[in-house]
Amino acid sequence: MQPKVRPPHQLVPTDRPALLFDLDGTLLDSVYQHVLAWKEALASAGIELSIWRIHRRIGMSGGLFLRALVRETGRDLTPAEADRLRALHEERYSRRIDEVAPLPGARELLHVLTKAGVPWTIATSGSNATAGPSLKLLDIPAGVPVITRNQVAYAKPNPDLFLTAAEGLGRPIADSFVVGDSVWDMLAAQRAHALGIGVLSGGYGREELQAAGAYRVYEDPRDLLAHIDELGIRIG
Repeated sequence: MQPKVRPPHQLVPTDRPALLFDLDGTLLDSVYQHVLAWKEALASAGIELSIWRIHRRIGMSGGLFLRALVRETGRDLTPAEADRLRALHEERYSRRIDEVAPLPGARELLHVLTKAGVPWTIATSGSNATAGPSLKLLDIPAGVPVITRNQVAYAKPNPDLFLTAAEGLGRPIADSFVVGDSVWDMLAAQRAHALGIGVLSGGYGREELQAAGAYRVYEDPRDLLAHIDELGIRIG
């Protein structure tokens, strides 16, 4: 879904900051489905990597992900091979989509924010192919912009996804919170000049997220909703 991007001079300040959500591991319990899909794709090319090594890179852009993992094996990939691996990952992930579910409190959090008039959007380093089916699980209202890897030049840890998401909402990035589960989300938030809010539901530890710049860390979307006032957002 392509957002309607406002020119910078039309960005609208608000007393309700915008929330820019990552998707996998933040709103959806889908990190390990991605990990297993990547493991199967890499194994098909004769690249054997432990699951924990793959998990540590989930959330990066696909290109950086492959370069980082392949660097650990000492094997080079041609652009054609990299494209094939990304396509295989998408295909293997699609087989596991029935295993994916919203994280505890995810739908409730988005519903409460929508009802209260708090602007929010989703910005994911996943492609249209992997994010599209998953998004249906969240009952996203019409008109909410969703930014995927296909819509930006560079994905996380570059800030492009979150900058584009804030522009799509017509909100200044400095008045926005980036909510994510990985260090790559927090690094991208810092580079975008937004405050990062971490959740533990993607498998990264509290100390890791804080070291990467997280302003606050919560267990999952339900815990974030229970403490939403700590972000200066008043509900009800």
